Amino acid sequence: MNVSVWTRALLPALGMTIVATHAAAQKPTTPVPTPAATAASKETDKDKEKEKEKEPEPGKGALSVPRDDPFPSTYKAPASPPFAIRNATLLTAAGPVIPNGTILVRDGKIVAVGASVDVPAGTTIIDAGGKFVTPGIIDDHSHLGVYAAPGTDASSDGNEATKPNTAEVWAEHSVWPQDPQFPRNLAGGVTTLQVLPGSANLFGGRSVVLKVVPGRTVQDMKFPGAPYGLKMACGENPKRVYAQRGPSTRMGNVAGYRAAWIEAEQYRRKWDKYLADKADKKGSASAPERDLTKETLAEVLRGNILVHNHCYRADEMAQMIDIANEFGYKIRSFHHVVEGYKIADRLAAAGIAASIWADWGGFKMEALDGVKANAAILQGAGARAIIHSDDPSGSQRLNQEAAKAMAAGAAIGLPVAPADAIKWLTLNPAWAIGLDDRIGSLEPNKNADLVLWSGDPFSVYTRVDKVWIDGALRFDRSAPDTRWRTDFELGFVPAEAR
Repeated sequence: MNVSVWTRALLPALGMTIVATHAAAQKPTTPVPTPAATAASKETDKDKEKEKEKEPEPGKGALSVPRDDPFPSTYKAPASPPFAIRNATLLTAAGPVIPNGTILVRDGKIVAVGASVDVPAGTTIIDAGGKFVTPGIIDDHSHLGVYAAPGTDASSDGNEATKPNTAEVWAEHSVWPQDPQFPRNLAGGVTTLQVLPGSANLFGGRSVVLKVVPGRTVQDMKFPGAPYGLKMACGENPKRVYAQRGPSTRMGNVAGYRAAWIEAEQYRRKWDKYLADKADKKGSASAPERDLTKETLAEVLRGNILVHNHCYRADEMAQMIDIANEFGYKIRSFHHVVEGYKIADRLAAAGIAASIWADWGGFKMEALDGVKANAAILQGAGARAIIHSDDPSGSQRLNQEAAKAMAAGAAIGLPVAPADAIKWLTLNPAWAIGLDDRIGSLEPNKNADLVLWSGDPFSVYTRVDKVWIDGALRFDRSAPDTRWRTDFELGFVPAEAR
């Protein structure tokens, strides 16, 4: 009982009557429920249960569903007649070089490859005359469409540089299908692109995999069933962009990754439990709140989205591997990897690809310690090397970029054979984007994405003669009037076509 000093002094004289009365006044009394009240309470509980049962199911847009595909591909491969390319040097990316080889294509798929192939009657025969055939080139680091030409602020849509974690954004929602850089990539032998958000943020958002074909919408170009990628970035870019807002240091970067993964793990567990209970027809009908940022990261933790991590320095790549191990996800490929040669053995052991430039380096502090033999050293250590572009012009000449990397390796006594170097451009990037079972090599049952070269593709004098995607001829240098021009270029006619 809380009483004043004066009241306390009077208590002996007043006895316990006032104390008891005061205590009684303070003590709440519990009324005894009558039978009618009990019945009413039960009816109320029943009403609440009925209301709960009547609660509407959440709409599709409110559900965080694994492998959800709200923007499905609408790409359709055009019908194409069967054909065979004979008398070609085949760089298959699946084994030794096949001189004077033949490749047979039917219904958009490779049917047979070899030195001797039975070609059915009625099949169109293309005599390569000793020219080279390779799988279509795959650029696993492109910004075409999100940094469209002409390069103006109005078409600069690759970096949502508003907060360090923008995992909720999807690159496909920035892709402009009329970017005139697409047909130029096709003319360079590129048949598949992974378009990534930029590297301003710790988490930049989702990538999209595109076929290099004309389309009215980005969905007309989307590679059906291709996994999404998550763009992450470490090092100087995030700390420079967010210097005044944070993170402004590398330790701030790491803290930001870890905090985001902790939240994503909690989000994943909530949704996995809800979906499991819903499937078993038990539990509450109330769904957790959907969060698009955490949803992308949760999909990484489930193994449904592949991580593509912009990183230059060897020590930072080692730290990113540690973070991935802490939270149980896998890094599919490090990108740029200027110091990859320093930890080539670690990358090989971890099964992480290295998507690199042939000879870029020295343009900022974290890129200072580059060597031109980087790809050859990675190859020699058993790592999965990839030559990427990160550049609209370089993407048109990736065969020449690979040739430069081969020359640098030979100069230090690490020659790379053409049969292996072609994998840098085809099979290895196909693996990095999760599509090596469908593209990247000349093997039966794979998509007929083919490039016919005028000569050795690792020669600066060689040009692309023809390109097929899913067996359909998409580029023919001998027929300039058939070349793909975007709507942006209407009215422009190449001189050779006049």
